[in-house]
Order: sequence, then structure tokens, then C-alpha cells
Amino acid sequence: MATDVHRPVTGPAVRVEGLTRSFDGRAVIDDLRLDIAPGEFVALLGRSGCGKSTLLRILAGLDRDIEGTALVPRRRAVAFQAPRLMPWKKVWRNVLLGLPGRPERARAERALEEVGLGHRVDVWPRTLSGGEAQRAALARALVREPDLLLLDEPFGALDALTRIRAQRLVGELWQRRGCAVLLVTHDVEEAVLLADRVLVMDGGRIAHEQPVGLDRPREITDPRFAALRARLLERLGVDTAAAAA
Repeated sequence: MATDVHRPVTGPAVRVEGLTRSFDGRAVIDDLRLDIAPGEFVALLGRSGCGKSTLLRILAGLDRDIEGTALVPRRRAVAFQAPRLMPWKKVWRNVLLGLPGRPERARAERALEEVGLGHRVDVWPRTLSGGEAQRAALARALVREPDLLLLDEPFGALDALTRIRAQRLVGELWQRRGCAVLLVTHDVEEAVLLADRVLVMDGGRIAHEQPVGLDRPREITDPRFAALRARLLERLGVDTAAAAA
């Protein structure tokens, strides 16, 4: 099997062509094609097991046993649903974890300040709330100055209010940073709220592409928002008429 993961010199931030990933002879990703423009925010929806997280892991460089081509920036970072903080390291050291050389503490402090955790630099991870831990994980991604930020259901374990705040924070950081973002999520409302373009994955391929041409900030009470949400739910096999009854 051939793996082709390099930084593109020009053109899209991400270019995937003919990508296939199989497990025990079954193709979870099957001849997939995908482009993401520099600075574009893309959300990826799909039923459980459709290959969303597998695709994200490939783009993150965590899975190289593939066929086809996946061109990504060298500077990329990933945040998962679980913050994965090391309990024996203080928060600022967690943010710098994995960076080459001996990065200065000030670098972590700037990233933590950006996500609203400047006052929690010196604490232990066990003292953080769920939302704070997720923001620390986001700071760990941002400190790498990524051209591509990969988010694998980063808000899935948060309560409703904390989730709304985290969504707003990610939207603000994306607009400030200008990096390309690929968000894997099960939440259709979240996808429409944040993304420039929403993709639906099915059968190991991109089965549907939905541009989101709504002004920011977006309101879920906007009839156009509701129409996009309903269209995507139908693509996911949800009977919106029955759900509303």
C-alpha cells in the first residue's frame, strides 16, 4: 500500500485523491476525494462507523496504511473528544508536550490566554472542569501554529451550556487564526453553525456537499439555518417531519 502525505506547495490546504483505507479486507474509506481551501472551515457529518474519524487520523498522520494520496500541510494539529492531558504535568507543560526542542513557558502562556485559561497556567489537570480541560487541549493544538486544525468531536463530552461556549470560542479562534479547519461531528446544528461547507460521508466516500452561505454570527432561529439543518438531517436518514411531530 502506498502512503503519500506531504505539504502542498500551492493550491488547497488539503487534497485527497483516490484514498482507500481497509480493515480486515473491508474498505472503511473507499476511493475518497476531498479538497479543503486555505482558511476554509469544513464540517464532516456521517453515521457512526462511516469512516469520519479514520479520515481525520489519516490527515493527522496517525494512520499511514493507506492507498491513494493525502496532501496536507506540515504544520497541522489535532484535538480529540478526550483532552488527553497528562495528569503528572501542569497545564502549561501539557500545552508544550510534543513540541521539538525546549520551547519557552511563555509560548504556552500565550496559547492558554488565547483560549481564556491564562489564570490556570500553573494548575494540575485534575483541577480543571471538563470545558477547561477541552480548552487546554485546544491550546495544545494552537501552540503549534497549524495551517490545518483537525477537530474530532471536541465538544461531544461537554454539557449543553459549555458546548455552546466552546463552539463560540472555536469560531472566534478560526476567524483570528485563519487556518483551515476540518471538524468531525455528529451534531448537524453545530456543523451549520460553524462551517463554510458541510460534507456528509457515507459508504466510505463524500456522498453530499452543502455550502453554508449564511452571514456570521449565525442564528439558529434563522429560517435559512433551519432549512439547511433539515436538508442535512434528511441526507443522514433522519425523517425531519416525524421528528417534529
